[in-house]
Amino acid sequence: MGPPVTELTDRARDIFRAVVDGYLTSGVPVGSKTIALATGLNLSPASIRHVMGQLESLGLLASPHTSAGRVPTERGLRLFVDGMMQATEPSADERAQIEAEIGRNAGRGGPVEAALAATTAALSGLSACAGLVLVPKRELTLRSIGFVPLSPVQALAVLVAEDGTVENRVLDLPPGLTGSALVEAGNYMSATLGGLTLGEARARIERELADGRAALDGAARTLVERGLAVWSEDGDRRPVLIVRGQGRLIDAAAAADLDRVRDLLDDLDGKQEIASLLDSASAGDATRIFIGAENKLFALSGSSVIARPFRGPGGQVVGVVGVIGPTRLNYARVVPMVDFTAATLARLMG
Repeated sequence: MGPPVTELTDRARDIFRAVVDGYLTSGVPVGSKTIALATGLNLSPASIRHVMGQLESLGLLASPHTSAGRVPTERGLRLFVDGMMQATEPSADERAQIEAEIGRNAGRGGPVEAALAATTAALSGLSACAGLVLVPKRELTLRSIGFVPLSPVQALAVLVAEDGTVENRVLDLPPGLTGSALVEAGNYMSATLGGLTLGEARARIERELADGRAALDGAARTLVERGLAVWSEDGDRRPVLIVRGQGRLIDAAAAADLDRVRDLLDDLDGKQEIASLLDSASAGDATRIFIGAENKLFALSGSSVIARPFRGPGGQVVGVVGVIGPTRLNYARVVPMVDFTAATLARLMG
């Protein structure tokens, strides 16, 4: 851990802030002459270099390669974010764009993932980072289940959830199954399972079939068993993470470090690991900021994640929204943007 901000002298804080601001803006090391011109400090470049050396000895700055300039370390960025950053609220146009994207898609009555994907794309565009949203595995509440014949050996199982979500799966049929058995099985499942989650539905079906209480002939019974098994097995494979805007991570500065970019894109492909990271941000209401190697997932790529949970009508966390980008991203601008997006999601989807 680095020293608290209060332990730095006023001069050291001013110079440290100038280095961080310059680096986050340009992506290149900041030299003493640049600081002297930018800050208006009545100090010579030699005096500034002396203070920069002290900050380097504290682990807050580093001298990359042979450059005469300095860059903030991850420890330095943490000190800046926690104790010195002056947040810049989203502009009226940015707020309107986020609200419009969420409102347009949240009001369609379709899958919630579609609304969140559009929101994430909007956040990516405004922040110049990749947008992320974690949708926890949801227990869909059933409205109806039906079967549509496709051929003598296959049918389409159609599940309609209470939230309007419609999903289809192709199902292999038992030999000799009649159209009336398809109708019978669909009617039985809709009447018996409406209002239940998939887990509850499967438990009820298994009990009724075991107890002989299901008024179904053999073919319809087999179809019911197969149909529910398809949906139950698929539940664990539901996408839990939506990523948009990976291309925004490859800017001019990043292109000079292709190994880091490759590591970052590999990290994004490891969706389960990122989902676990975002899930850790779902506890509480605060925005979480993970800088570089503070999380082992980004130790190689040198990336930062800003994430905040959002809540549903019952006050429970229903997802986490955020961005991922290089450690030199504009924290003062992006953190409030993520906060606003989470608050708007909670308000419009509640």
